[in-house]
Amino acid sequence: MASVWLSKLKLPISLILIQLTFVVLFSIFVDYDDSASPTPLKRDGSNVTVKASGKKNMVHDYYPMFQDVHVMMFIGFGFLMMFLRRYGFSSVGLNMLIAVICIQWSTLIGGIIHHHGEKFKINITTMLTSDFASAAVLITFGALLGKTSPMQMIVVTMIEIVLFSANEYIGMVLLEVVDVGGSMFVHAFGAYFGLAISRVLYNPEVEKSNKEGSVYHSDMFAVVGSIFLWMFWPSFNSALAIDDAQHRAVLNTYYALAACCVITFAISSLVDKDGKFDMVHIQNATLAGGVAVGTSADMMIHPYGALIIGSLAGLLSTLGYKYITPFLKEKLKIHDTCGVNNLHGMPAIMAGITGAIVVSLADKEAYGYTLYRQFPAMAPNASSPEWEELKDFLEVKSGKGRSASEQAGYQLIALGVTLGFALAGGLFVGFLLKLCGFLGQPSGDRYFDDNSTWHIPHDSESGDVISKVIAELEKRKSFPNKADASGAPLLVGDFGQGDYALEEKSFINDSKV
Repeated sequence: MASVWLSKLKLPISLILIQLTFVVLFSIFVDYDDSASPTPLKRDGSNVTVKASGKKNMVHDYYPMFQDVHVMMFIGFGFLMMFLRRYGFSSVGLNMLIAVICIQWSTLIGGIIHHHGEKFKINITTMLTSDFASAAVLITFGALLGKTSPMQMIVVTMIEIVLFSANEYIGMVLLEVVDVGGSMFVHAFGAYFGLAISRVLYNPEVEKSNKEGSVYHSDMFAVVGSIFLWMFWPSFNSALAIDDAQHRAVLNTYYALAACCVITFAISSLVDKDGKFDMVHIQNATLAGGVAVGTSADMMIHPYGALIIGSLAGLLSTLGYKYITPFLKEKLKIHDTCGVNNLHGMPAIMAGITGAIVVSLADKEAYGYTLYRQFPAMAPNASSPEWEELKDFLEVKSGKGRSASEQAGYQLIALGVTLGFALAGGLFVGFLLKLCGFLGQPSGDRYFDDNSTWHIPHDSESGDVISKVIAELEKRKSFPNKADASGAPLLVGDFGQGDYALEEKSFINDSKV
């Protein structure tokens, strides 16, 4: 009895302790930014006057795009993962739980790393970067969907955010690379971190589960999530860009997504023997253009370049779902529930390589002096004669004086470091989860099933039986005990209502035995 109670209390107590820890750490390290603080008062003799802060309130500039990104995290990702017919509550519910833990934990870890352990201030851009960090963990969740317990995902979240923030610091601060849409630091990291964990936790029982599948209405919910993500992806890729670069990021992402969508529909039909569309492709591969253009979204790739990138991403992602996912599962024992390798992983690698190519071509003729704002490390160093000429009228800091080819090399190094961090970190976390059996690794009938975590309405039980009936009837296609005058078996569609009901009743009775 005691062990049962401990098992029940494990999750709620852990969540309460985590939240209390956040409260304590926020009280020590976090404060409002000046733009979020009241305007201070300045005493002038006997009069009290208001001292203008001189700071523009950033909320007006950033909040609309932040809200778009926020919708992507909670509705987009949550609904996209609702395709599993018996795992909808967990897909949306655990997505929400993971995201809100990420938001707080990434604020702390990112701030502590970037400010070297000192107290730091937060503003609306902190909210954006926290949402980006949560996106990485939600991508990881997609690879593990239905195969981990809530306790395991909490452990994954807490460790992944630390590694994610460290990797981002190495790339953005130490290597000084650019990745405005987070394709390398968010998408590639989250995808391969999750796939590495999935490989370590692989269990052949997963392949035997009859619950890893969708029904008509669960696919409809998932495609709603896809459309939310598709519509708001330009905001995701442009939220932290400024001025003309932000405008380019919106335009390039918009057109890359459009081209990707067209090619996805085309390839989905092309690779099907009956020429039909596969909803898995439409739900996921249509979004790959947003990932593939992420690193170069704010660069001068030109509108036709955005269309090319989006088209190639749609091709790569759709073929990935058709051929690479089965290969990973059968040959490498990597079970990827949502196909994050195809939507996030491979398109993110493509984005990193594309970004390096575009950076290698960057020059003043294309960017003017905004070249140094676009690629800060390419700005002249403080001791150079060129900087002496520019510093008075350029609103940029001195840089490293890198050439375009050198900056491109650093871009590729950052991509390699990210993949290394993700794979090594994922393997470590996977083995940790395997060793910590008390975290509750699902198995057998618990895979892809809400029942062990949620109260399930009774009507869903009958709905599941009907789904099984329909699936079985489709599987049989014809029944040898029914024949027309010529002796040919009748198809399911040839049955009268009474015969269909009789067969349905028979199957239900059989399934109860």
